[in-house]
Amino acid sequence: MTAPSTPGDLDRFKASLTAHLDWFADRGQKVRFWWRDDDAIEPTPQLEQLLHLANTHDVDVALAVIPKQATSALADRLKDERYAPVLQHGWQHKNFQRKDLGERAAELGFRRDLEELGAQLTEGKAKLHQLFGGKFIPAIVPPWNRISPNVSRALPSLGLPGLSTFTWHNFPKAHQVQCHVDIIKWKKQVRFIGWGSALRKFDLELCRRRTNPDEPLGLLTHHLVHDVGCWEFLQEFLTIAAHHPGAEWPEVKDLFGCTPVADPSKSTAA
Repeated sequence: MTAPSTPGDLDRFKASLTAHLDWFADRGQKVRFWWRDDDAIEPTPQLEQLLHLANTHDVDVALAVIPKQATSALADRLKDERYAPVLQHGWQHKNFQRKDLGERAAELGFRRDLEELGAQLTEGKAKLHQLFGGKFIPAIVPPWNRISPNVSRALPSLGLPGLSTFTWHNFPKAHQVQCHVDIIKWKKQVRFIGWGSALRKFDLELCRRRTNPDEPLGLLTHHLVHDVGCWEFLQEFLTIAAHHPGAEWPEVKDLFGCTPVADPSKSTAA
């Protein structure tokens, strides 16, 4: 259960984040940050607010777009956006697991037929390339951040070598770039996790970066369900982390090290 924020938690969060980044700057080092936001399909006021933050602070926000629902209006809106690369959020964000058996939701889980799923992911890749061109990075973000090992192993053969899920730790793996801090509390009432919880999560991750400096620290957001607290967090966090000499924000395409998709018709099905 997430503990509620108390007066002073915001100031303590900012002081803790600054102290951690000072530690890196004092040693001539930098924490590598990246930011992923899930479930985009069309232009919305929330998306405008998200893009405004990315542009204000000059950092990429990688948009995990659901291919089946993605609109040409979204492509038109992002066409000239400098800081909005696109990742592939499965195919349709539909659960195929058995809730009656206690299985956790997943679109890319063990119950999927690999041939059928491979065809869907290939179609999704082709659609995103058609819509977004060079902004599209061939990397899969599994809905609900869950993917079976068999599906994961099949991704390179589909021309989708990149992968991003969610964890608080991860061993280094080529083309896999994880998110580590989700700012949303999902159970009971969807809302910001609170400044106290944010402080503890970033404290853990930033302590880990002292001995694992090459692992990018991933921030996860979902703009369509943000409350006031989420937006306030992003403004306060980016004001520090996007401008501190102890931090850097590599371009997302460089983090994944994926070659842009040149011709979807040349991809090989699973």
